[in-house]
Amino acid sequence: MDTMRSLGPGALGMALVGTSVSVSHTLTDAPLFTAQAVRYAAASLLLLALARAAGARLVWPRGREWLWLAGLAASGLVLFNIAVVRGVAHAEPAVIAVAVACVPVLLGVIGPLLERQRPSRQVMLAAPVVVAGAVLVQGTGRTDATGVAWATLALACEAGFTLLAVPVLRRHGAWGVSVHCVWLGSLMFAVLAAFTEPSSSLAALGSRQWLAVGYLAVLVTAAAFVLWYSTVAAVGAGRAGLLTGVAPLSAAAGGAFTGGGVPGAAVWAGLAVVVGGLVLGLRPRRTPGPDTTTNTTTNTVPGTAPDAAPGTAPDTVRKNAPQPAPESAQWAGSGG
Repeated sequence: MDTMRSLGPGALGMALVGTSVSVSHTLTDAPLFTAQAVRYAAASLLLLALARAAGARLVWPRGREWLWLAGLAASGLVLFNIAVVRGVAHAEPAVIAVAVACVPVLLGVIGPLLERQRPSRQVMLAAPVVVAGAVLVQGTGRTDATGVAWATLALACEAGFTLLAVPVLRRHGAWGVSVHCVWLGSLMFAVLAAFTEPSSSLAALGSRQWLAVGYLAVLVTAAAFVLWYSTVAAVGAGRAGLLTGVAPLSAAAGGAFTGGGVPGAAVWAGLAVVVGGLVLGLRPRRTPGPDTTTNTTTNTVPGTAPDAAPGTAPDTVRKNAPQPAPESAQWAGSGG
């Protein structure tokens, strides 16, 4: 039950991210770097205020943490948003959403390796199911070669958004990673805007574009980032990665809500497949009960290893005694 509660924030965060593809379509004619710089600057201020209200402890990055966080901001924020906004000019939003939905396969393999664990067989079996369902929901969509290239870049960047956070989540937690990557992303976009867009770019934003920037800043950035990283810290990148399948479902629901029509049979079939994949990959792992363990009687003293067989040296007994788990196994999958 605790694991399922930990998955809730990530699912909600991915639902919010799923709405960003359609909203980003509003910004295709806007000065991209300026709009995104404003978005992330506003989100960073909001995150700081929320972190303070929540009593979260924020620490300054050190050493190699700067590289992880800068890489996270550059890929998961800057390049991802460029890929989405430029991609929807060459492809239907469905194509971009399907590319993002393929992330579970990457996270299911690479995520556990970064956490010094072996990929979960349960997650590896479920990941292709989630991807197949997402493709059914969104369809292949209309695109050209440029649209495919942008979609591929979006896939890599979305995976980097989670994988590059794994090494720093333990020390910084969900709040710290969110705050630092957002202000770094804002700075990167501001530099790009200063060199590539005129100083009058802010005045070029229309009312609908300002609304889109506000929505992306508050819900898709400030709220969704904290929700997502809370789940990654709690259950690990591999299992959390399955929740990216929620994004295309949210995108499809948003399209219907905004006048895109009632989903067809293929969409409903895809919904069922995604839900089945999530149930397969996220169901609680079974642990052996007391009646499944072998009951043996040994003469032991509290705090010592069991008696050795006759003729066994004391050193061998100590080597065969249960050893504490390495530090990486103790923190992997626990809250940040």
